[in-house]
Amino acid sequence: MIRNASRLAATSVALFMLASPVFAQQAPQPTAGQLAAANEVAVSSGLTGAFDAMTDPLLNQLQQMNVTRPEIRQDLDQVVALIRPEVDQKKKEMVDATAKTLAARLSEAELKEIAAFYKSAAGQKWVQLQPGILDAIVRDMAIWTQRTSEFIMARAREEMGKRGHQLN
Repeated sequence: MIRNASRLAATSVALFMLASPVFAQQAPQPTAGQLAAANEVAVSSGLTGAFDAMTDPLLNQLQQMNVTRPEIRQDLDQVVALIRPEVDQKKKEMVDATAKTLAARLSEAELKEIAAFYKSAAGQKWVQLQPGILDAIVRDMAIWTQRTSEFIMARAREEMGKRGHQLN
């Protein structure tokens, strides 16, 4: 659940960056080389895994309808097989949009350097471990946020009490 939430958050951030009208007005057009390198970074870094994490469960959920209505199983399987390429095209659109976002912010040389990292053993290990690391960070951040909030309120109450004020 946390993994999906962190992937959803990453996807939401990416969508926000793409939708920014200020960014759209100021961004120079990326070169074909930048876009190619950016696409390689988007895929090899695992950024695009979030798109699978969004669409695959939707298709699986659609196929689960056959549990409650077994008489539609064959037709439902055919429909899922029929629309899967269309869903893959939708994911490709998002991969392209992600590549454009990366290309607008990084030079071709920087993108190639980043892509080289993701091709390395350390980069591949990072991509493999990153979802679990993000899950742990999100979990730890929730705990930290709660504790920090409690600390701030306790300290504020203490200091305000010294000044003759009571905070509820």
